Formats: sequence, C-alpha cells, structure tokens
Amino acid sequence: MPRTAPRRQTPLRRPELVDAAREMIRTSGLGQLSLRKLANELGVTAPALYAHVQDKNDLIASVAAQGFDELVSAFDAVDASDPMDRLFEYSRCYVDMATSEPELFRVMFVFRPGAVPMPNIDNELPAATTAWENPGEAISEAIEAGRIHPDRDPLLTAMTLWTCTHGIASVLLLGQHDGELVLPENSTELINDAIHTMLAGLSLPPVPA
Repeated sequence: MPRTAPRRQTPLRRPELVDAAREMIRTSGLGQLSLRKLANELGVTAPALYAHVQDKNDLIASVAAQGFDELVSAFDAVDASDPMDRLFEYSRCYVDMATSEPELFRVMFVFRPGAVPMPNIDNELPAATTAWENPGEAISEAIEAGRIHPDRDPLLTAMTLWTCTHGIASVLLLGQHDGELVLPENSTELINDAIHTMLAGLSLPPVPA
C-alpha cells in the first residue's frame, strides 16, 4: 500500500509543484509522472493541484520550460565573437544538457519552438521559441559574414543544425540503462568531431531540391 505523506502545514506553491514533478521525472521517467503520486508526496489532495496547473500536460510544459530556461542561460553564457564558434558552443550546450539530465531533455522535446512548422499539432512552447533565438541570430551573422554559404536559407539551416545536434545527443543517450548514463570513452572527441564536421558542411551550397 503506498505511503501517505503527512498533510502539509504551509500553502503549496506552483514552483514547488514543478520542482517535485521534475524530480519524479528525473528518477522515474515521464511515463511514471502521476498527479496522484505528486499530491501524496507534497501532502495535499490530488484535486488541490488544479489550483496551480490546468492539467498534467500543463505541468509537463512547465517542467520543459524550466529546462529550456536553463538551456538559454547556458547559451547566454557563451562568450565568442565569431558566429561559428558560438554555434559550436551552442551545440555543445545542447548535448551537455542531454547527457546531464536525460529525462528532462526528453520532456523538453515533447514541445517545439514556434519557428518550426508542424501543421495541426499544437505543441509550441514559448520557452522553446526563446531557446531558438540564439542559434538563429548566430546563423544570420555567419551568412552575412560569408562563413555559411549565402544561398542557404536561415530557417532550413537552423533546422539542419538542430536535427544533427539532436542526433548526436540521441546516440549518446543510447548508453542509458536503468537510470544511469554511460558515455563512450571517446565521447568528447566524438561530440566535437561531429559538430565541427556539421558546421564545416555549411560553407557548401545547399543541395538542389
């Protein structure tokens, strides 16, 4: 029989609920997230949670937004004047986020930035849109500076970089088992080589449709 937590003596606040949901996802995975379990841990009734979130999806979106906010903070900390160097560092930040918090990373990409069109799918998250801005600005600067081929479309280029970087992260996450992530011994070399190769290819003209 599940343990019942003592009834809380202080009012529940939304940030505490989001943090508790994030911890449950981190330890058990998104599939095990339960409002009833959260309510029990926080010492409230399950209906009381609806004073702070609309539903489970709203709570998941809040956890994802927290992750994107942290990713943006990592992007903002990048101090490189060369736009290609910034793109390299942004890609490293992205992969580092994935390997440091695999379950949070998976939750983040239940949602999409507004710049990425997905017809008939309502899963845009403003925090994801904000995270798109730093790489997008660097891509535009690199095109203007001639570092990325001028015939390349900025949006398509951003999506190409995202796809490739996400692919690197996804391959590394294959090493996760029973909540533990084991990276290959040459993971740093692999990540750096893959990102450098990806960026180098952007100097070439786009492949004809």
